[in-house]
Amino acid sequence: MKSIAEHMSFYEAYHKHPLNKATHFIGIPLIIYGILVPMSALQMQLGTWPLSFAMVFSVSVLAYYCMLDRVFGVAMCAVILPIVGLAHWTVAQSTAVWIGIAMGAFVLGWVFQLFGHIVYEKRRPALADNLFQLIIGPLFLCAELFFMMGFKKELHHRVLELSKGHALKQPVTS
Repeated sequence: MKSIAEHMSFYEAYHKHPLNKATHFIGIPLIIYGILVPMSALQMQLGTWPLSFAMVFSVSVLAYYCMLDRVFGVAMCAVILPIVGLAHWTVAQSTAVWIGIAMGAFVLGWVFQLFGHIVYEKRRPALADNLFQLIIGPLFLCAELFFMMGFKKELHHRVLELSKGHALKQPVTS
């Protein structure tokens, strides 16, 4: 299993511009919500408890985050679990409403992501070269917040050092 520094360094190599990173703080939560809404519609009963695919998926990803870094994993629980709750509330609305909301959030999230990459970064998103970055992106934002507040300096330094070794594809624009 790759270390958190290895995962973060690949993502960091595609996210150098601060304004690109800022667009991700809007885009990634919208995309997560847009994905978790339809996952919330896939439910079954476990006794008296409803269990959705969104819950199972989120707990699995959060467990992976905790394996990479406990502090970040716990912090991500504080972000992801409320989004799962909101997604469950959303699917309680009419089908047309929740589908429209999910699609709108997903598309708007990608608009923010692509805007940041095209306008500020001038590079395609990391997931174009590694689809697993869809899982790492939210964790990267969590790490960025910790780094901005001056926490986990040793990890931040390691991520920046490792990111220098990642060869990037050609920029989006020439």
